[in-house]
Amino acid sequence: MSTFQLNIDCEGPLTQNDNAFELCEAFIPEGGEFFKRISRYDDYLVEVEKKPNYKAGDTLKLILPFLKAYGISSHDMREFSKKTLCLIPGTQELLKQLSNTIPSFIISTSYRPYLDALCELTGFPKDNVYATEVDIDLYDLPEEEQGILKDYIRKINSLKLIDWPEGSNSLSDLDDKSKEAVLLLDKIFWEELPNMESGRILKDVNPIGGHEKARAVEHSLTRTKNSLSQVIYIGDSITDSEALELVAKAGGVAIAFNANRYAIKRANWSITSGDTRIIGAIIELILNKGKEALFDLVGNHGHLAGDEFLSRLKDLNISLELLDPLKGLSSILAPTITSISSTNITQLIEHSEKVRKAVRGVAVGTLG
Repeated sequence: MSTFQLNIDCEGPLTQNDNAFELCEAFIPEGGEFFKRISRYDDYLVEVEKKPNYKAGDTLKLILPFLKAYGISSHDMREFSKKTLCLIPGTQELLKQLSNTIPSFIISTSYRPYLDALCELTGFPKDNVYATEVDIDLYDLPEEEQGILKDYIRKINSLKLIDWPEGSNSLSDLDDKSKEAVLLLDKIFWEELPNMESGRILKDVNPIGGHEKARAVEHSLTRTKNSLSQVIYIGDSITDSEALELVAKAGGVAIAFNANRYAIKRANWSITSGDTRIIGAIIELILNKGKEALFDLVGNHGHLAGDEFLSRLKDLNISLELLDPLKGLSSILAPTITSISSTNITQLIEHSEKVRKAVRGVAVGTLG
């Protein structure tokens, strides 16, 4: 058995979608704008307020009452996920490679129906997937409550997108319009919805984000009998932060892939690429030569990009079937690898977020 294991997020490293955002866009009028505001509120609660018993990714339970108010069913979620699933180039080949070389687990905040769609398309084993369990058909919202929820959406969409200065740690650090938005959202989610039928949804659904992703990594270790230092974790967003940090601190390989600032700050490696086969190349390198080979790969500069990166991998006998498809990528999508440090993190965030938007689109790429 491999001396390493892979734990990888789904949306970002493997697929272009943000399934929850897309569900809101499809089923709720002005649902994209609504989701952006709830997602930013989620970031605020985690990064600034550090709200007790709240974790990154809980956006996925906050939006469910509103989707239900517009009549979404479990069948709708399954069929929509199948219809809209969009793999990042190379993902089909990557997952096939992984099935033959390394114990692999997908750890995703996304709803289970979306991950089922991915597994059905690619053949990835469902038993190796951690995802947010939800059955929206279990809930029946009174017509009056549906009207209240729809009115909430209109109020939420009238709010400013919450913003805060770097280093903020309380509501008092925000501007007046952002404070107004936080206070209204606090009232809706923590005072009013818990007293409605919608409160059952908020209570029952437990998204796999934040510390739940870290727990999923630990649970996967009980199956492989590996240690955290043998984990390669790949994530891209705020929901991966705690898992990335857990693995990095234990001496594992924590990779932020086409990531935003939240993930990069907790990882020890950054990789960007428009094709996921670069992940397969790095895994092959680690399996063949150990994780220390990453430092030998990047050398004293701690960074490789484009043709030079691919040439170095070729010299290390990485499979050409992984490397050849990466040669024709545009300059922004060409693969890069960087050892993250305090001296390069600002520039690295700027580059990675630019690639993120190029790969997944601006609307999805700007979400936390």
